[in-house]
Amino acid sequence: MLILTCPCCGVTAEETEFHGGGEAHIKRYGPGSSDDEFHGYLFEKVNPKGVHFERWRHANGCGKWFHAARCTVTLEVFGTYSAQTTEPPQDIKDKISAKRPGWSWREFA
Repeated sequence: MLILTCPCCGVTAEETEFHGGGEAHIKRYGPGSSDDEFHGYLFEKVNPKGVHFERWRHANGCGKWFHAARCTVTLEVFGTYSAQTTEPPQDIKDKISAKRPGWSWREFA
């Protein structure tokens, strides 16, 4: 089970208090987009083995969205941060790099 900390209200809880919202740091397409753009957003998902960045919502708390960096293999959570950022904070990138030598944010950007 994942243990996440909401960066908005500071509550640390099991994942059942939160609701997953898919991949973080991707462009989301909706009304007004082309068929190819919407198809790509809807069906062409990345499902990595290892480090992954996800959107979460504190459903049973403050209700705000945030991002989480975690490993899909070990379920280790490297940290959570505001959903209003375009990339993870440096301290989270450093924590991932320390545990995964050779890892680079450029793989995701």
